Amino acid sequence: MAIRSLARRKSPRHVSRVLSLLGAGLLALCMAWTPSPASAHGVAMSPGSRTYLCYLELIQSNNQMPSNPACAAAVQQTGTTPLYNWFAVLDSNGGGRTTGYIPDGELCSGGHNGPFNFSSYNAARSDWPKTHLTSGSTIEIQYSNWAAHPGDFDVYITKNGWSPTTPLAWGDLELIDSVTNPPQAGGAGSTGGHYYWNVQLPQRSGQHMLFIHWIRSDSQENFYSCSDIVFDGGHGEVTE
Repeated sequence: MAIRSLARRKSPRHVSRVLSLLGAGLLALCMAWTPSPASAHGVAMSPGSRTYLCYLELIQSNNQMPSNPACAAAVQQTGTTPLYNWFAVLDSNGGGRTTGYIPDGELCSGGHNGPFNFSSYNAARSDWPKTHLTSGSTIEIQYSNWAAHPGDFDVYITKNGWSPTTPLAWGDLELIDSVTNPPQAGGAGSTGGHYYWNVQLPQRSGQHMLFIHWIRSDSQENFYSCSDIVFDGGHGEVTE
């Protein structure tokens, strides 16, 4: 109504300018309300984290149910939303804290203060998808850069004697590498984009957990990643 009234009193050129300004204002308002794709940030893609490998299985099943029994049990417990947000295992107030902050048994979900419920991915069982590796070898870590941030990546591996049927605790882990601002490949916010760096694995045998703690240097936000691995002479093959 206001635009029509204005059109009767003003020239067509003036009306066109007003409409352009109104359109620009509406566009800016819509953009302000559009959720940012950088609201979640990343987990390990190689060796693949539990959430990432279960997400791949969900896609392969045409978004029905992962074939892996541990992934299927996780979906039954917390639904598919965590898998569509496989890169969002985070705590906005993590601040680099470890023991005493993220409770033992909740490392794979990054505790319980994140935006999504990843609690089912803490399940202590031996049948999660696994990456097969060789003890003592050097591997390339690939960690999703869904949203790129400066910071440190601390890489841990479980100690000899750890059992996958025991809930993962801080005392089970040994720090084997730390890297600051590693290089990136692919674009941030893309499915294949990632940070990458080399890590030499220690001597291990049997099944273990590779745990990566990403500590942002520009905020208190932290990210957490659990990758099930088995030392059997493999070279990165993934099996259910």
